[in-house]
Amino acid sequence: MRRHFQMFAAYNSWANGLVYDVAAKLSDDDYRRDMGAFFKSVHGTLNHIMVADRIWMKRFTAEGDHPKTLDAILFQQLAALRSAREAEDRRIIAFVGSLDDRAFTGRFTYITATDVRTVSQRLAPALSHFFNHQTHHRGQVHAMLTALGQDVPSLDLIQFQRTETGRMFA
Repeated sequence: MRRHFQMFAAYNSWANGLVYDVAAKLSDDDYRRDMGAFFKSVHGTLNHIMVADRIWMKRFTAEGDHPKTLDAILFQQLAALRSAREAEDRRIIAFVGSLDDRAFTGRFTYITATDVRTVSQRLAPALSHFFNHQTHHRGQVHAMLTALGQDVPSLDLIQFQRTETGRMFA
């Protein structure tokens, strides 16, 4: 199970790099354009992914900053957001790499962000949600970038597995 989640941590970092490479080609107007997505724009959605990652990483590790709302804008500029994203991805990879096989079946307890209640659950299903959430919103960003006329590479997991880094997990 450890290797499975290490693959998703590495995939997450790889896919984020591709998305940020394309987002960097946008004009500021296009980057912030309301595209009708849940978090409106590429800017809003990339910030939301970071917000959710920080909330979950705080839950998992009891360390780090965590925003109070899911629509918080942590960084106004893409360059600053990208730098923080790369650091968060390294943190995620290190966290998953630090876990032993027993940890995945263990439970952890946290307080929810939206309806303020205490939840206790096993780590593996929570990590599955964590990585699935990133993939879901990256897919929205991919669609927005495509609609804005950008040529966006495939973010399919199999594409990652066929890369030099991904082959070690396939």
